[in-house]
Amino acid sequence: MTVRHVEHVMGTVFSFAVRDPGPATGAAIGRIVERLHRIDAVFSTYRPDSAVSRLGRGEITPEQAGPEVQWVLERCAELGAETGGHFTARPGGRLDPSGYVKGWAVEEASRALRAAGSVQHCVSGGGDVQTAGGPWRIGIADPHRAGAVARVVTGHDLAVATSGTAERGPHILDPHTGRPVTSLASLTLVGPGLARVDALATAAFAMGAPAALPGSPPGASRRWRSTRTAAGRRRPTGRGPARWPDGRSPAACLTDRQRPAARA
Repeated sequence: MTVRHVEHVMGTVFSFAVRDPGPATGAAIGRIVERLHRIDAVFSTYRPDSAVSRLGRGEITPEQAGPEVQWVLERCAELGAETGGHFTARPGGRLDPSGYVKGWAVEEASRALRAAGSVQHCVSGGGDVQTAGGPWRIGIADPHRAGAVARVVTGHDLAVATSGTAERGPHILDPHTGRPVTSLASLTLVGPGLARVDALATAAFAMGAPAALPGSPPGASRRWRSTRTAAGRRRPTGRGPARWPDGRSPAACLTDRQRPAARA
């Protein structure tokens, strides 16, 4: 029997599906939920008293914000260097590491479930997904048809992250121009860990087309790899993320009863 839990936190919805629940599962989910609310209290840009908000206003130093804030900002800086500045903890010039924090929080939740003995689970935060075990089928919604599924990603131990305009409009900025990116409808990456994959999805989307697309000139972007199954569906390779050009957030862990809508 699959144990499920839904929690509204960090301005979005986190959901848990544990296929192999044990005696420690309920308590573990409880601790994870408490941890998510603590992360929100520290990193929320909507709370004026959060460490990140106070740091952004210059009221405290990074050292006073705490080691966890410093660690996250270091990871953001590394990703910024790796992506040529297309990922940043200061979109629009305002301190906001949310592009890393949400995926990191989901990955942390999955890690905590593993520590509690689960090797078959799916954690989703704001539509981005971290799975353990498998196989899991992750549905990617079509940005042009409400309620339709454009792609289904199938595999084991997957992280799936989507950046796009369908849910919130053109909200991802090109850090080099300060303007919203509108050349892509959405872009989905697949990899092993959601903290990194989610940040790279944001960066790839910020690159815009054609830089984020396969076949671009060398150095324009990372190479996203995928293969096709016999049925024609794309399946991620064992290493590196794959791009699903028609999807949008939220992605969802599909059960056997939730077959994808037919594509046009």
